[in-house]
Amino acid sequence: MTLSMLKTGEKGKITKIGATGPLKRRLMDMGVLIGQEVKMLKIAPLGDPVEVNVKNYNLSLRKKEAEEIEVEVMK
Repeated sequence: MTLSMLKTGEKGKITKIGATGPLKRRLMDMGVLIGQEVKMLKIAPLGDPVEVNVKNYNLSLRKKEAEEIEVEVMK
């Protein structure tokens, strides 16, 4: 499952970052790392962008960027 598929309020653990090049570097610089917990905070009415909480700060990502991040849903 990808980060963009999480519903508002759901938590997940990052298992893979499929992005390459500058996008991967930018995501990693913002704290999006394998093993990190994320929580979906908001999804815009048309689904783009999404807002997640990573390392106790809020991060807004485009849906295409969120689709590059695979997560495992946490219960």
